[in-house]
Amino acid sequence: MLVNATEMLKKARAGHYAVGHFNINNLEWTKAVLQTAEELKSPVILGVSEGAGKYMTGFKTVAAMVRAMDESLGITVPVALHLDHGTYEGAKACIEAGFTSIMFDGSHYSIDENVEKTTELVALAHSKGLSIEAEVGSIGGEEDGVIGMGEVADPDECKRIAVLGVDFLAAGIGNIHGVYPPNWKGLDFGALAKIQAQIGELPLVLHGGTGIPSDMIKEAISLGVAKINVNTECQLSFAAATRKYIEEGKDKEGKGFDPRKLLAPGAKAIAETVREKIDLFGSANKA
Repeated sequence: MLVNATEMLKKARAGHYAVGHFNINNLEWTKAVLQTAEELKSPVILGVSEGAGKYMTGFKTVAAMVRAMDESLGITVPVALHLDHGTYEGAKACIEAGFTSIMFDGSHYSIDENVEKTTELVALAHSKGLSIEAEVGSIGGEEDGVIGMGEVADPDECKRIAVLGVDFLAAGIGNIHGVYPPNWKGLDFGALAKIQAQIGELPLVLHGGTGIPSDMIKEAISLGVAKINVNTECQLSFAAATRKYIEEGKDKEGKGFDPRKLLAPGAKAIAETVREKIDLFGSANKA
C-alpha cells in the first residue's frame, strides 16, 4: 500500500519507535524489503538515491516497478517510495515520476538558499500529496578517501527549516554514512536535545544507521528520531552471502549460475538484515 511517509512517522514519533528506511538498488532488494515488512506487519520506507535511480534506468522505472510489485505481492502495510538525498532537480523529477515522498538535501547550500529552495519544494510536494524531508548539517562519511566524523547541525538553522512545513527533518548529530571508523565519537545526544527543543514534535531522521550501537539507536528513538536510514549494512550482507555462495562452488552445481539462484542468498541476507532492524527499531506490528 503506497502512501506518503507523514502519518507513519507521526505515529512512530508518538509511539516511540522508528520506521526503517531501506535503500533499494534492484528488483531483489525491493522484493526482500517489501516481503519482510509485510511478514512483520511493519510500515517501511523504500529509499532511492539519485545514483540508484539512474542505475535502474530512471525514476519512472523505479516508481513503476515498486507500484507493480506492491500490488503483485499483495502488500498491505504502508510503504513510502522516497528519494534519498535528492538535489533540487532530482526532487522535482521524483514528484513527476510518481514517488510518494522526497528528500531535498540542501545542507551544502547556505542556510538562506536552503530555506528558499526547501520552501518551494514543500509547496510543490504537498500540492501533489507527497511528504518531504529536508536536511540541516551535512551528514559525514567517506568522500574521495577522506572520512568525515559527522557534522552537528545548528539548532537555530533546524528551526528555520522546520517552520517551513517539512514533514520530517534530517539533522546531523555526529552520524555518518558508510562504515563507521574505529575512532568515531558516537552520537551527540546533547545536540539532539537542543535540536528537539527548537523543532517540537517534528519527526527526526537518523541517516547512517549502519553500525550505530543498539543502545544509541534506542536512545535516539526515545529523543524523537522516527526514521532511521539503512543502506550499507544491506550491501555488506548481500556481498557476504553472494561471496560465500560462489566460494563454496555452488554456482557450479547444477544450474547454480542461474541468476535467480545466484542472487537468492544475497536477497535472503538482505531480508535478515531488514528483519533485525525492524526488531531493533520497534516497528513490527505497527502497520
